[in-house]
Order: sequence, then structure tokens, then C-alpha cells
Amino acid sequence: MRILLHRSSGDVEAWLADFAELLPEAEVLPWREGEKAPPCDYAVVWMPPAAMLRELSEVRAIFNCGAGVDALLKFGDALPPGIPLVRLGDAGMGVQMAEYVLHAVLRYFRRFDEYEAQAKNGQWRPLPQHRKEDFSIGVLGMGVLGRRVLDALAPFGFPLRGWSRGQKEVPGVECFSGDDGLDAFLGGTRVLVCMLPLTDDTANLLDRARLGALRPYAYLINVARGALVAEPDLLMLIKSGHIAAATLDVFRNEPLPAQHPFWQEGRITLTPHIAALTQRRESVAQIAAKIERLEAGLPIADVVDRGAGY
Repeated sequence: MRILLHRSSGDVEAWLADFAELLPEAEVLPWREGEKAPPCDYAVVWMPPAAMLRELSEVRAIFNCGAGVDALLKFGDALPPGIPLVRLGDAGMGVQMAEYVLHAVLRYFRRFDEYEAQAKNGQWRPLPQHRKEDFSIGVLGMGVLGRRVLDALAPFGFPLRGWSRGQKEVPGVECFSGDDGLDAFLGGTRVLVCMLPLTDDTANLLDRARLGALRPYAYLINVARGALVAEPDLLMLIKSGHIAAATLDVFRNEPLPAQHPFWQEGRITLTPHIAALTQRRESVAQIAAKIERLEAGLPIADVVDRGAGY
């Protein structure tokens, strides 16, 4: 069995070592631009270049080293047709995402962001506490990671809401679905946690109208993809006070350009796409297990629906 491996950062050595340990029957070959790779059974990729696509026309499956597959689907019809695209499931990212979101939620609920600003100005002034019943949290996207975030928030007693494309039932969560349910979901949400995949339908989803539909003095936490948010609209709503603050881990252009106005807006907290870092060994173990199932003729989870975009 041969596996073609590509990492956009070029850090393949540790991945090769993990595959050698966890899937010793496989020969794993790094893809190098300009070199013709021998026929391979599978491909494991992260943000592959267009030049690699011709090497993938005969593989049995293409494994993406992440939960988001927009960097693959952007190739559209240039992607080899009929070959399953497989994304990572949790692979250690769920707990990181839950930690990040929980920290941001509690920071806003306990007003630590405001106390930090006061301290910089030498102010000693206790602020009124937020009422927990008024601090509804809405998770936009209830996939594996979204559910993990909701589970982490549940013990704190906040009103929890969730939206998904199709109807779901989650104990302790008020669930909404579809286009008809989106306005009602947003209208009752004080803290919006965006966890949607980036697709043609979700690009710029959070524009002036939808962000404006949130409850007054709302908060935005985006750990999904930057292109889900119409950035000028978010800035305008923050300056108007309708959105009190935002925590953003993802951006339309990364790294965020030095001249971007987000850097100058004190009510926006920025982090460099670190909410959930890929755990290499857990990822290799998950991919190896799925390859073993495919070799045994068994079905696997996390196969991407190209039409849906995730």
C-alpha cells in the first residue's frame, strides 16, 4: 500500500514517523513539486497545490488533515471526480475548541475584557454583573465540534441555542434549523459562536442584516472561517454599539494584514488561527484506522458531501 503525503508547511518528517508506527504496512511518500510520484492508493493532504491534483486521479480516497475542506473544494471540477474526500473528525480538536470558546464566553460574561481596559487606565470600578438568564449563547453549526462546545457550556447554566442546516434535537439546547429558523435563532442570541463550514451558501452569511438581528449589545466569537463574516459590517456594528465586542480566531486573509482596521479596534480580540490546532498523532491514528477499514471493505465516517461543501 502506498500513501502520497503533502503538508503545505513542508513538515512531513514527524508525520512519516507516525505513519511508520501506526500503519507499518504502508509506504508513505512525500509529494514534491516537479517530481513524478509513483501510483499510490491513498493521498493525505493539507492545502494541496493545484499541481498535485493530477497525481490523485487513481487514488482510492483523499484524506484532508483538518475538519474544514474549503481548501480542497475550492478546486471545484478540477478535483478528481468520483474519489471520496475524507475530513478529520474530532482528532483532539474538540477539546481545544471548547476551551477557546468557554474562555471567551466567560471573559465577556464576567466582564474581564472591560476590567482589563479599566486597569490600563488606572480605574478601580466594579461593574454590574450580567444576568445569566439574559446571556443566551447560540452556536451556529452543530456538527461534531459544535456539539462539543455545547457540551462544555452546559454545566454553567447559560440558556443554550443551536442552529443547523437540518433539524437536530440536543437535550438542554433550544434547536433551530434551516433558513426559516435562522432569524429566530439570531434574534434570541446574545453571544453568537460561529462554527459553520465555509461553503457557497455560508460565505458572508454574517452580514449587516444578520449580525444586526442579534440581541442588542451582543458578542461574536468566530472560530470557523473568516469569510463567513462581512468584515466592514462587523466593524460598523461594533462602532455603533449593537455588538459589544468580538473574539476572532479566523480571518478572510491570513495572516491578518498589518493595515487591517481590526488591529485598531480595542473591542475586537484577535488570535492567529489557534483555537484548535491539528494534533498530528491523533490525526494519523484516525486516518490509519479509516484506511484499514477501507482495505477491509468497510464504510468510514466523515466522507465529504461535495454538493453540501462539508
